[in-house]
Amino acid sequence: MPPFDVLKLEGFPAVGRDSAAHDEFARAVRDGLTKPQRELPSRYLYDEVGSALYEAITVLPEYGLTRADERLLRRHASSLLTHLPPDLLVAELGSGSGRKTRWILEAISAQRTPVHYFPIDISPAALQKCRQELSELGAISLVGLEGSFLDGLREVVARRREEQTLLVLFLGSTIGNFERPAAEAFLKEIRRRLRGGDGLLLGTDLEKPVEDLLLAYDDPSGVTAAFNRNLLARINRELDGDFVVQQFAHDVRYDSRHRRIEMHLRSDRRQTVCIPKAPLTCTFEADETIWTEACHKFNLDELHAMATRTGFLCEAQWVDGDWPFAESLWIAD
Repeated sequence: MPPFDVLKLEGFPAVGRDSAAHDEFARAVRDGLTKPQRELPSRYLYDEVGSALYEAITVLPEYGLTRADERLLRRHASSLLTHLPPDLLVAELGSGSGRKTRWILEAISAQRTPVHYFPIDISPAALQKCRQELSELGAISLVGLEGSFLDGLREVVARRREEQTLLVLFLGSTIGNFERPAAEAFLKEIRRRLRGGDGLLLGTDLEKPVEDLLLAYDDPSGVTAAFNRNLLARINRELDGDFVVQQFAHDVRYDSRHRRIEMHLRSDRRQTVCIPKAPLTCTFEADETIWTEACHKFNLDELHAMATRTGFLCEAQWVDGDWPFAESLWIAD
């Protein structure tokens, strides 16, 4: 098993495990549920239970995104490396289990050793799964960074040697969870931490028929519904809430103006919920919703323009033919 250390970044305690993180979660719930359109940040979908449910979603026949992401990485990992110098340091924003990343790490280790890999995730459970997934790879040094994306990236930059090129992986279309202006602001923040010539491999889900998208986020087996409702169960577990989870329906819609899928939880009746550790009491009307996630979809021209606006050049791009999805290699200008 390759060496694997986990560094909890200062000022960012493990979510759900520590009093400061508990307070942060409570504030987010209180702030989100008191807005006119009630909402909860999508990052809180991924506690240990939510992360396990999401892993199940990725293998559903209706959800082609993850398989497309993996196909592109498996087929083109070696081609990716032809666009980069030999001495690479690899950081991944939101690594999850690291299952997809193994194709890139295997390609690097086959050509260049040793490989230094820094998975960055707010979930300690995800980092542990990453260790298990990549345990059989040799000649790789792994340091897990438990914290926010930008805090983790700052730590990686501080550890790089002068001659190393940094390759940042941002896979799985996580950028689609940002509103478009916020996505560009975030990409600019990544660029600010990079040197010219560093790389960003960006995964993005592309526009496709609406019926395919709706089915992908509302599968007949109900796994995505369970993933969504688990956020209410998490509030019950961690903040002593009294949500009756079964009284909130999984509601998926497509916003054509913003080109995004939205996930909501819709109250099936008028009901009052108490969350003592928020502290908050709120009354939901019948059919009122809590917005839990947005998943924006992109087109190829848009990605090239976005690269330019955020300080990158689009060096190469690979597109899956079965499920429209793109991996774009951007080089810091």
